[in-house]
Amino acid sequence: MITVTKAPPYLTVQDVGRKYSRASGVPKGGAMDSFALGAANALVGNSGDAAGLEWALGGGSIRFDRDTAFAISGATVNATISGRDVAPCTTIYARAGDALSVETILNGRFLYLACSGGIEVPVLLRSRSTYLPGRFGGYGGKTLKTGDSIALGAEQGQRPTEGSHCAADLMPRYDGGIVHVTRGTHEDLFDETAWSTFTESVYRISTASDRTGYKLEGPPIRNAMGTLPSEAGCPGTIQVPADGLPIAVMADAPTIGGYAKIAVVSEADLPILAQRRPGDEVRFELVTIEQSQRMLKRRAADLHTIGQLATRTVRR
Repeated sequence: MITVTKAPPYLTVQDVGRKYSRASGVPKGGAMDSFALGAANALVGNSGDAAGLEWALGGGSIRFDRDTAFAISGATVNATISGRDVAPCTTIYARAGDALSVETILNGRFLYLACSGGIEVPVLLRSRSTYLPGRFGGYGGKTLKTGDSIALGAEQGQRPTEGSHCAADLMPRYDGGIVHVTRGTHEDLFDETAWSTFTESVYRISTASDRTGYKLEGPPIRNAMGTLPSEAGCPGTIQVPADGLPIAVMADAPTIGGYAKIAVVSEADLPILAQRRPGDEVRFELVTIEQSQRMLKRRAADLHTIGQLATRTVRR
């Protein structure tokens, strides 16, 4: 078990999301930064689809009620465990009674905590993720509050090596603010001026941004049709509403939408966009679908490497 001793403003259970429920109108959901959660899981010997905690908006603390390995990843934070500094992307062993405290979030938006065995909550539609708008999944469909306790699963696989660390070159370039995109299904509705505006401008994340979508502030983009009949969409889709200010669809977005789709964020770069805070800048670079696929394969290879390094045999 782990117990929330001081809840941050936002703390939920998330995994890789509901991959098979979109036809029923249920968003994929899951971790906003799936790579950060995957890296933390790899560092503690979990499978890639294990559930962890998604933490945002401020500090807080939890207590480990059993011995366990844990790792934090994603946002940069000041964190300690029983008074000792906690390094990011590192396998750390906690003893029963140890308290993990996050003082402040310095950079980035979402912090991920993975524990060996994963977070043990009921599986709903093949996922343990919390979907707050629908009030289901995770810990009773809600954020965790002070005093809540949540179970950990049984450890599986090879025990990770304490002190294993994920090298910076295996992580996304969160600090760069460059997000690669492919052309969207409505690319022909946008003329060359619109494309130049989109790819050559700097946009900022609006305060009107959450797990459903990030509204972008900057030069407006015009399209030839305005609102269209609703059709299927996916996380990463960049839509252009009537005011011309793009909206990047994120993890909890509806499965359909009627705004023109100028582009789609490469799945490999969704973590970079997800970690941008309100006021942060972002620029979009156009790539081909083949390039985007190669980037995603590289991300998968990096996660595999992190897991291999964390469970390597130590020679004496």
